[in-house]
Amino acid sequence: MSDETRTSHGTGASWRTRRGLAGAAALLLAALAALAAAPVAAATGEQAHRTGRGELVSVAPVADRDAGAVRAFLDGRDVATDSVRYGVRAYRLTYRTVDPQGAPTTATGLLTLPKGGGHRLDLVSDTHGTMVHRDYAPSASEDFGRVPSYLNASAGRAVAAPDYLGLGRGPGRHPYMDTASSVTASLDMLRAARTAADRLARPLTGDVYVTGFSQGGQVAMALGKALDGGADRHFRLKALAPVSGPYDGEGQEMPGLFDGRVNDISGVLYLSYWLVAQNRLHPLYKDPSEVFRAPYASRVEGLFDGRHEEEDVVRGLAPSVKQLLTPAFYERLRHPSGAVLDAMRAADHTCDWKPEVPVRLYAGAGDTDVPIGNTRTCARTLAGQGARVRVVEQGAVDHFGSLAVSAPQVVRFFDGVRG
Repeated sequence: MSDETRTSHGTGASWRTRRGLAGAAALLLAALAALAAAPVAAATGEQAHRTGRGELVSVAPVADRDAGAVRAFLDGRDVATDSVRYGVRAYRLTYRTVDPQGAPTTATGLLTLPKGGGHRLDLVSDTHGTMVHRDYAPSASEDFGRVPSYLNASAGRAVAAPDYLGLGRGPGRHPYMDTASSVTASLDMLRAARTAADRLARPLTGDVYVTGFSQGGQVAMALGKALDGGADRHFRLKALAPVSGPYDGEGQEMPGLFDGRVNDISGVLYLSYWLVAQNRLHPLYKDPSEVFRAPYASRVEGLFDGRHEEEDVVRGLAPSVKQLLTPAFYERLRHPSGAVLDAMRAADHTCDWKPEVPVRLYAGAGDTDVPIGNTRTCARTLAGQGARVRVVEQGAVDHFGSLAVSAPQVVRFFDGVRG
């Protein structure tokens, strides 16, 4: 397989860069040795302080790139580089958070800082899209998931990119599309980033700009809602710019699996991932054979162990949703009710609030992973609450193309808001 591999379906769920990390400069390792050796308490709200949420456990440098190397990284992924002004340094943070049941755990994420610019930095939260292999998370691999981090940091802001639970170096399996735990992991990453940035002599201003792609677009919307509601007094939401998020599972994403708006390969991947992960949180089935046809029932849960390549998962499953599911469960998803509907709706209210900050929603009309109807539904819901929101439709680009086009525009949008 070549260094840069994209799945054969053009709108597919993978755009991978297999290049190894080059490592950071030796002086950075020396400077961070003491910081990585011992826990550092994050300054957080009262509840977070009591539970240790957001407490920084360790910091490890993972990348040091000058501006030219940043431009080459972005240019190799067809991403515009006109906003690049500085090089970047990136660090893997390990921090304390909670799992979906509220029990203490740890997670990892990527903090990226500009090599230049102001002493005190605004902070961007970037939440990534669907990943099945834990090593493609932002802190673990210099992959497509780092594009927003490098873009925003090279423009002069700090960027906190959580890996989420169960990805990167975090324990356990990823609770895919569990909005609540994705938000807690993202908020606690902001807290850990605040501590780490201070220790790295690049303190944060407290202003937060929120973006995210695909699964992360939905998480970004929910995180913005939490920040707007005062989830942590240290952070002030300044702007919100999600890209191609699945905001409407019940009305758009799930129906799209059955009417052709979602392509077969991505539909099988996303749906299988969702069913397996949600079943750990909700009683959707007792045995996989109730949901999946043979031979897929015997292998599907093992495929989503966080150690399988996306291409291997796709090869191990059926070529279409109809061939994947039992007839009874296929009909149950076409007309959802009970636990299935509850799990779907649990992620479907992230746009049901009134942001007081500028909001732009980005999406591509050619997206057959997350149809643009998701974005239009979110915009209508926000407008119904009295919010002012602009939808930026990117034309006939596919799913990953929507990020490649939108990410530089998000940087310019954030620049304009700050200015």
